[in-house]
Amino acid sequence: MSKRHTNYSRREFAKLSTMGLASLPLLSFQNVWNKKSSIASEKLNIHLFSKHLQFLDYNDMSAAAAEMGFDGLDLTVRRKGHVLPEHVVDDLPKAVEAMTSHGLNPKMMSTNVWDASNSVNITVLETASQLGFTHYRTDWLTYPEDKSITESQVLFGKQAKDLEILNKKLGLIGGYQNHAGKHVGAPIWDLLPILEVTKGKHIGCQYDIRHAVVEGGESWELGLRRIKPFINSIVIKDFKWGIVDGKWKLINVPLGEGMVDFNRYFSLLKKYKINVPVSLHTEYELGGAEKGHSKINMKEETVFGFIKKDLEFIKEIWKRAE
Repeated sequence: MSKRHTNYSRREFAKLSTMGLASLPLLSFQNVWNKKSSIASEKLNIHLFSKHLQFLDYNDMSAAAAEMGFDGLDLTVRRKGHVLPEHVVDDLPKAVEAMTSHGLNPKMMSTNVWDASNSVNITVLETASQLGFTHYRTDWLTYPEDKSITESQVLFGKQAKDLEILNKKLGLIGGYQNHAGKHVGAPIWDLLPILEVTKGKHIGCQYDIRHAVVEGGESWELGLRRIKPFINSIVIKDFKWGIVDGKWKLINVPLGEGMVDFNRYFSLLKKYKINVPVSLHTEYELGGAEKGHSKINMKEETVFGFIKKDLEFIKEIWKRAE
């Protein structure tokens, strides 16, 4: 090869070097932008909490959820649920068969599971694992009056670790829901001493923005920032404060009509790269469907209309959030 092709003048070398160096930040920025755009464009995997279709059998609830456009159902496998824990071996396969026949893959369920040594709990998780479920909500905890909160957290941490071991064995992910009131985890921060005992992969938090705003007011963002390493599923619902019978009370409302700032919330989820299975709860007045009644006093089509409107709200706000 001739020297003409292998050597460059100082001026040519400087020009090429400048161009190369200048392109590095641009390329780096382009890669970051592409990655961010990819994350922002990812769709949410949205499941309907089956509590709100308790008036339907397995086939009809699956057909309704599929028709409304959900990816799946967050199936109630608990006391008074679609599947009773003591009947899980016989009934959960029937529910899954109905779901899959309508294109809904089993992924999420809500349970009363916490004690990893309880035989019924073990059977529930083993059966769910065999049928393809991956995520479940655990039971709630309360602080006993005869122990300090710190002592109770130590005990709950040991129980969480035991449950984590079982979950890992079965390939499941358990999520403890932060629930407003006197439940453990209502203030978010008190969940950390419990969850930090675990590795956080097979046990964590099912983050509920409605309850977080109720308890956290304007500080909910700090709680989200702190608990985010443990979030493995989320619950979507809305509320507002109002006067009922002369007293201030929480009133559940359709999405976008309450106090939850979904634009900000979804923006933070994208910022923190949190895209986990979603459970939609519709706990405002739906003729009894909001409470999981087996009989409702509102037309099914009307109930479905409200639920679908919430689903479309989620999709639209997620798409627009930056």
